[in-house]
Formats: sequence, structure tokens, C-alpha cells
Amino acid sequence: MDRKLVKKRGDFIWLIERTGSMKVDGIIYASETLIEGMDDKVAEQVCNVANLPGIVGASYAMPDAHWGYGFCIGGVAAFEPDEGVISAGGVGFDIACGVRTLHTGLKAGQIRPVRQALADALFRHIPAGVGSTGKIKLSIDKLDDVLAGGAGWAAENGFGTPDDLRFIESGGCIAGADPQQVSVQAKRRQQEQMGTLGSGNHYLEVQEVVEVYDRAVAVAFGIEQGDVKVSIHCGSRGLGHQIGTEFLKRMAASAKEYGLHLPERELACAPLRSQVGKSYLGAMRSGINCALANRQILTHLVRQVFERVAPKAAIRLLYDVSHNTCQEEEHSVDGVMKRLFVHRKGATRAWGPGRSELPAEYRSAGQPVLIGGTMGTASYILVGTNESEKLAFGSSCHGAGRQMSRTAATKRWQGRDVARKLEQDGVLIRSASMRGLAEEAPGAYKDVSEVVDVSDRVGLARKVAKLVPMICVKG
Repeated sequence: MDRKLVKKRGDFIWLIERTGSMKVDGIIYASETLIEGMDDKVAEQVCNVANLPGIVGASYAMPDAHWGYGFCIGGVAAFEPDEGVISAGGVGFDIACGVRTLHTGLKAGQIRPVRQALADALFRHIPAGVGSTGKIKLSIDKLDDVLAGGAGWAAENGFGTPDDLRFIESGGCIAGADPQQVSVQAKRRQQEQMGTLGSGNHYLEVQEVVEVYDRAVAVAFGIEQGDVKVSIHCGSRGLGHQIGTEFLKRMAASAKEYGLHLPERELACAPLRSQVGKSYLGAMRSGINCALANRQILTHLVRQVFERVAPKAAIRLLYDVSHNTCQEEEHSVDGVMKRLFVHRKGATRAWGPGRSELPAEYRSAGQPVLIGGTMGTASYILVGTNESEKLAFGSSCHGAGRQMSRTAATKRWQGRDVARKLEQDGVLIRSASMRGLAEEAPGAYKDVSEVVDVSDRVGLARKVAKLVPMICVKG
């Protein structure tokens, strides 16, 4: 990034001062190395978001930030309800893409003897890849029930237990979903995609906890060194993408009607109180519930596999949190508590201790923050902080963040070579696409450990544990 665009304001804080039509400053959290590696487009998009009506605080970018559509990926912005806007580009096309981490009750030594069989069984049983479909076939009417009920619908229909819901953001179902605002085309795309991983950077990993940084919080979360966890990273599949595509067009078309001047088309938005804004909220919340139900069904499939291959396992939820959402939350602004609409695009909610919304077991520690890495590096479990609520409305990074395009990655790596190298390093890879493996080569991403260290040292979230992959199922 051109250093003329940003001014250093702390060890890991970079300021873009408010100029022109910007309504707030821009703030990027990054190390020297990470800021050097960021494209100038990140700063430009941070500034563009700062131009939007009703924005409060600042326009933020997390340490894993990179260019996206409208908002940068890793972007955070909060808007007040009366004058503020909601942006489809500020949520992203994969609505409520997120990470769910599961306890297995097993240690790594118990998994190693059955690792090959487990990898094969997970790959056979869990649909993955572009356009993948599952065994669940839903009518439009039944899909409406999913969009209204979220993970609760899944649990009620035999894909889990009521206790699972306690460990899911928003209890597994966000209020205010309106399936009638979701097009028939979007629903048709989803009719056979419930319980599927999809493609791209989505994955299912069996992971070993190799390091614990905060023992007290780890105890609260039920984490010990040597534990085996399962992490699922996916979202709302075709339905979410269709919602994003359709509302991006609607918002762009109605911008002049609402007096909105967009720095770029992909930043399309609508006033929160407008009909388009209300319609998108209802559709987006339906997309969130779709993603939560999808990850719940995938959890059920994981349980089935472990029952057959590793019957001593006891699969329980650690937590599930999304990182492509807009949520209505209460935050302090200039010492006054206000209801705000917080966009997090490629950013994870990171609430500190004391929030009543957290499970009782975690309330004194804070919210688990689940950070996905790459197939060949590591993932992390962090914990939210009260300081984070002051720094970025309770937000943190969400992963490593790309540093190379998918096209560039396929020119540099071959999928079979990537798989071979990872297996040599002890990671069993199962994938439906060799091209997909090349696109997702570990070298195409930033250093996730550095991203997490910045988040920790700034106070966005604190490190709790490091996990390395043993098995990775990719689309």
C-alpha cells in the first residue's frame, strides 16, 4: 500500500484522515508487513465506505483485509438506523459464511490410526464442490421454513439437538427474516444444496490443538492441548449469492431515487428505512438462517461419520459465528448506548465478557472468535474483548486473507502438487477439484499467524489456542 495514503497512529494502527465528502476517518489495523502487502484498493474502499450516510465511529479494515466488491473483505462499518444505509456489498455474496468448531472428545493419538478411513468417509458422506447437491430435497414451502427457522429448523427435523443451539450466534436463528423477500430463483438454487460445503475457500477440517495461549479461557471453552476438533467453513450457498446479486442491482438502480451518490457501483446501498432497505434486511436475514441451518446439517453428517469410524467420539458444538453479515446491535457511541446496524464483511464479531447473548459457560470469558487459516498452516481460536467494542464495534479478523488472486494461484501451482506437498507435511487432503486446490494453495494467502498476532496485540481479540489440520475436505 502507498504509505502516502495512510498515517501510522500506533504499532498496528493506520489512519486515513477524513477528507472531502468522507463523514468519518478510516482506520486499518495491520503490521508493517501486512500494510505493505495490501493493495491500494483497500484504502480506497475504506474511504468510499466512509462517505456513506449515517456511518458512525470510523470505517475499519481488519488485519486480513484485501480488495472486495464495494467494501473491502475485512471491512467493518456501523450505521445508525434513521439516516444510515444498508449495503449488499457490505455483507457480501456468501451471506453468513462462517466457521463452526466442534469438540470430538478425542485426542490426536486416537485419530491417527483411523485417519485415512476418516478422511475417506468424510469426503464420501459430505457433498463438496461447485454446484454440489445433498440428499435433502426441499419444496419451496419447506425451504421457507428453513429461512425462517435457521438451525432451529434443522434441530427440530432430526439434524441435531436443542442443546446445539445454545452455542450458535443468535441462538441459531436471527429474528426478522422474511422469506417472502427472497426470490423464487434464489430458493430454487438452494432446494438441493442444504447440507453441502460448496467450493472456493470452504472446507471441513479435522484439527489438532497444538498450543494453548490462555489456559483460563481455554478451560472455559473446553480446549486442551492434543484435543481433536472439527471446523466447518461455509455459508448460504446459491441462495445467498442470488440474494446478493439481485439486491446489488436493485440498490444500484434505486440510488438516485434516494439521493445516494455511489463512489463505485458495487458499493450499492439503500436507506435502512426505505422499502428496498427493509426488503434486503428480510432477505439477508433469511440468508443468515439458511447458512446456520446448512452448518447444522453438516454437523449432523459429521456425527454420522464419527459414529461409524471413531465411535468413541462425542461431537458437541464449541461455537458457530458468521463473518459476512449486517447485525442490529447495541454499542456505545460517545458514551451513549445506541442501536446500530454493523456490517462485517470478512470480519468476525468479537464480543467481550459480560454480554447476555453469550452462552452461560462463556459469559465470564467472552465470545469465541473462530479464525480459519489455510490447508497448510493453522487455524486459531480467539476470545473477544471489551476493548474490541471500542476499537471496531466488537469485531476482529476472520482468516488469513488472500494475497494472490485465484487466477494467479493456478498459474503458479498445480493442484496435485499442492495435495502431495500437504500430505508429506501430514495433512490428508480430499477434494473434488484439483484446480480448486491450486486456487487455495497456502501461498495464495497472507500469514495467518501474523494476522492473528496483530488482532491479539491491538486488542481486537485475544489468542486462546492454535490448531493445525490433520484432514481437510475441500470442494
